[in-house]
Amino acid sequence: MMLLTLVATSVFAQGMKHKPKPNSERKSPHDTVAAHNIKISYGRPYKKGREIFGDLEPFGKVWRAGADEATEITFDKDCTFGDKKLKAGTYTLFATPNKTEWTIILNGKLGQWGAFEYDKNKDQDVLQTTVPVKNLDAAVEQLTMTIKKNGLLIEWDKTSVFVPVRF
Repeated sequence: MMLLTLVATSVFAQGMKHKPKPNSERKSPHDTVAAHNIKISYGRPYKKGREIFGDLEPFGKVWRAGADEATEITFDKDCTFGDKKLKAGTYTLFATPNKTEWTIILNGKLGQWGAFEYDKNKDQDVLQTTVPVKNLDAAVEQLTMTIKKNGLLIEWDKTSVFVPVRF
């Protein structure tokens, strides 16, 4: 009986060990950047010769603004994000890319994997703001988010968007 219990426990533990967890399913490198009362944790996919916006990431569809689990952004102080007032806290950052403008979405539901269940959680949106697209001459190979003194810069492929932030 003791041997049977030991074997069953070992098989169960092996089965549990191989069950994938979100962090083990990551396909892209991840980065955390922090400056000016903002911290962002996000997956940084590569372009790899692909057409990104309008193809890999369709126009008009909510995107996780990164790779793997949805991007999280933390504000240490109350601020104005885009043109909207925002309380200090941690949010999930999504974007709806379009050719000439993006809608940037901050959602209160943390721990989301991608944007697959965004529709189930969109009632937890804290704010949406629209920002213009700037077309770049040269492609940015890897998704890059840069915290500037006056906002958040998102660049990938030949697309750049800037969200003003004021504390």
